[in-house]
Amino acid sequence: GVYANLRPAVVYNELINASSLKPEIIKGVDIMVVRELIGGIYFGEPKGRDENKGWNTMVYTRSEIERIAHQAFRIAQKRSKRVCSIDKANVLDVSQLWRDVVTEVSAEYPDVELTHMYVDNAAMQLVLNPKQFDVMLTGNIFGDILSDEASMLCGSIGLLPSASVGEKIGVYEPIHGSAPDIAGQGIANPIATIASASMMLRYALGEIEAADKVDAAIKKVLSEGYRTQDLAQFDAVEVCSTSEIGSIIANYIAR
Repeated sequence: GVYANLRPAVVYNELINASSLKPEIIKGVDIMVVRELIGGIYFGEPKGRDENKGWNTMVYTRSEIERIAHQAFRIAQKRSKRVCSIDKANVLDVSQLWRDVVTEVSAEYPDVELTHMYVDNAAMQLVLNPKQFDVMLTGNIFGDILSDEASMLCGSIGLLPSASVGEKIGVYEPIHGSAPDIAGQGIANPIATIASASMMLRYALGEIEAADKVDAAIKKVLSEGYRTQDLAQFDAVEVCSTSEIGSIIANYIAR
């Protein structure tokens, strides 16, 4: 039932040199990618292969598009009130339905601006001018690619939270794996995990003030030069262990 994957990409001013893009391009970037998670070409039927051919089917129903669109518009209402829907409607019939249904749903959110963009152009614009985006709404395969591209604007995978949500359930976790190769060494960056807790507070529990406090504590720690090993080369005043960074953030929240 967790049909919506939420992946924010926020560039912290304190880590602006950690990105591979120029500071003037990424300063102020704050994007939320809303990706449909359990439909599309990954799950469509028929699919299969033989010795000479492989085939997959990209399928979306009206109800699947409606529910992910509502998620995107509701999130946009809590942000800068802009949704850019990403599709390939110039080629794909399924994308033409996607665009029509998203446009219909947008009528229920007159306070949110809706634009549309083809996926190839969106991939280019994420590198050329990422600040133009607020909420990016897209299907499964396009969202898979674009959310990974957006994540690299920020400089480290250890900074990136995510959520997979449905009507009654949500899973909040960092986008990276558990990194068993560095387990027990105290060098993992806990910020993505802590930021995932902030997302849970904001989007699942409606605890906006608490979420703001967590986010502010993360920014304060970075502004004061505390870094984990993955960010040590970027203006570090003090390189800290996983637990040390976590404790510093917790102390700022408590204050």
